[in-house]
Amino acid sequence: MFSLAAECTVADAGTLKSGLAKLLDEAKTVTVDISAVQRIDTAGLQILTTFVLDRMVQDRDVEWLGQAPVLTAAATLLGLNNILKLPMAEEAAETAP
Repeated sequence: MFSLAAECTVADAGTLKSGLAKLLDEAKTVTVDISAVQRIDTAGLQILTTFVLDRMVQDRDVEWLGQAPVLTAAATLLGLNNILKLPMAEEAAETAP
């Protein structure tokens, strides 16, 4: 599992990219915990989107754990929901322990 930090911005892009890069070739589904995300910018979204697309090309899945309203709002604003497939609030509530 990979946990996103509270800040996913251009200042943190290198750390985010290198952390996700280690998981690109993981054969099993990669779980990304988004519950800590409080702030994300287009650089953070670009890295997440690229990671998800790279995994899709390899026919490998990414699943999201938790919810992050700021991430969902930013993805919606930029039209990335169909690519990222982030959980909506009601879906996250259904899968909560």
